[in-house]
Amino acid sequence: MLLNKSAYSKLIKDEAQRLGFFFCGIAKADFLEEEAPKLESWLNKNYQGKMDYMENHFDKRLDPRKLVEGAKTVISLALNYYTTENQSDDISPKISKYAYGQDYHTVIKNKLFSLLSFIKDQIGEVNGRAFVDSAPVLDKAWAKKAGLGWIGKNSNLLNRQTGSFFFLAELIIDLELDYDNPDTTDYCGTCTRCIDACPTEAIVAPYVVDGSRCISYLTIELKDQIPDEFTGKMDNWMFGCDICQDVCPWNRFSIPHTEPEFEPKNELLQLSKSEWEELTEETFQVIFKNSAVKRTKYAGLKRNILFLSKP
Repeated sequence: MLLNKSAYSKLIKDEAQRLGFFFCGIAKADFLEEEAPKLESWLNKNYQGKMDYMENHFDKRLDPRKLVEGAKTVISLALNYYTTENQSDDISPKISKYAYGQDYHTVIKNKLFSLLSFIKDQIGEVNGRAFVDSAPVLDKAWAKKAGLGWIGKNSNLLNRQTGSFFFLAELIIDLELDYDNPDTTDYCGTCTRCIDACPTEAIVAPYVVDGSRCISYLTIELKDQIPDEFTGKMDNWMFGCDICQDVCPWNRFSIPHTEPEFEPKNELLQLSKSEWEELTEETFQVIFKNSAVKRTKYAGLKRNILFLSKP
């Protein structure tokens, strides 16, 4: 099929929408000049905590052409995970909305592989790789460059139509396409709700998050004991945290997702505080089969639940 760049771009965006993606934006695969000093400064301040992998592949994080030979294009995609469902027991330890259903890595990877296959079938010999939060790719920077939104003061990507409750992913390919011209406006204005609401004071300045103080880091990435200084400051989160998104005014525009694989198991929503505290490994394996929560493992989740009950 011989078409021009514009037609190819439309073809890809239409297929992305058919696969269930919220947004699809296209950017030129190039060096992220603006991000280089920000990333270097962030690492120099040790805001990565014990996430040593953040220090690796510095050059690859900033240049997708070092990840995919001959790369010309970064296709950025967003998949909605917002839900109005909540855990029924208000005093139960809490899990971030993104982890209610099946592991998003698997769900999105399958969609990305389908999209890449579609591109090859419709356009011809196109080489590329799919990325979902598991390789040195600066998701939010590419999403911004592709016109999906702006990076807010909580360092999440925000979109005026739908807020921020969505996953980001990329296809990096060696095909030249029509590149989007993003609206570079920062719509956070003078709002500081996310900064004010963070109980561990992880947002140390507008647009700068000390990852080592973030509740998501403390409950998922950190493998050691949670430092005592955070006792009483976790707001009852046992896996991840939604505070800075929940308070963001732009998330009043969030709409519930339509992805069946993100539907939560009833047990996850129904367990009481005491049932979580008495959680066995057997029950953990049943409730969190094929779940992102498996990342923290049973011992990690028990550690988190125990920490929340500290006086």
